[in-house]
Amino acid sequence: MADSEGHAKAPETLEEAKKASLCSEVFSEDDFKQAALDFCKMNLEGYEFFLETMNIKFYRKYQKDSKLYEYKIIGVQEDLDPEISAQVYMDWDYRKKWDTFVLDLHPIKDDKSGKEGLYWLVDYPWPLWDRDYTFVRDARLVEVNGMKTWVVMARSEQFESVPEKDGYVRVDGYVQTCVMQSDGKKGSKAYMHYYDNPKGNIPTWLINWVCKTGVPQFLKSMHQAVLKYPEYLKENGRSLFTFDDVSTIKVNQ
Repeated sequence: MADSEGHAKAPETLEEAKKASLCSEVFSEDDFKQAALDFCKMNLEGYEFFLETMNIKFYRKYQKDSKLYEYKIIGVQEDLDPEISAQVYMDWDYRKKWDTFVLDLHPIKDDKSGKEGLYWLVDYPWPLWDRDYTFVRDARLVEVNGMKTWVVMARSEQFESVPEKDGYVRVDGYVQTCVMQSDGKKGSKAYMHYYDNPKGNIPTWLINWVCKTGVPQFLKSMHQAVLKYPEYLKENGRSLFTFDDVSTIKVNQ
């Protein structure tokens, strides 16, 4: 979707929202099954406890090759519906409204290959250069022993139609899996497996700021975004779509 000047437009209908939320099918059914099973097993071998905020725990594992950490994030949000949370995570246009770190976020496509994905520009504190990403993303509803489990997967991907830009650092080492499931009441259990190589020498003061301030700020913003999402959709003439409409994968643990 684009306007007369070629800029991406926000989805206006249910069908447009579905299409805009999901990228090309670049992840296999087995990938989604494995992500759901990883969530159920919650294997933290090799990870150390790192941080806890808003009832969410962060664990990390050092990667010798990159000298960076990969993270597993686990928590419960007692007042957030898992399906609404998953859709907020997928709604790129809505994220531009609630995530203050987003400078730009819109769909992209390679004309030759037909590959579809997203462009994401992230605000970094001065004097660091801002980072941008080109990546693919997809989502599925996975039933694990009859329990609905929402899985979103994303990874960096090169797009010939979106070359690197002066003044920004292109991140090409980004991998993320996010899994959400009901807590059996009115809330959500959530799990994220995350790795991001922002390149360059990231100063210790920025790492400390992200841990102590940036992460809690982001989680509070997303929490409010999920609670306000139904109202936002109503104001914009849109409706929630269920992930059953995308596809459902069944797996027994």
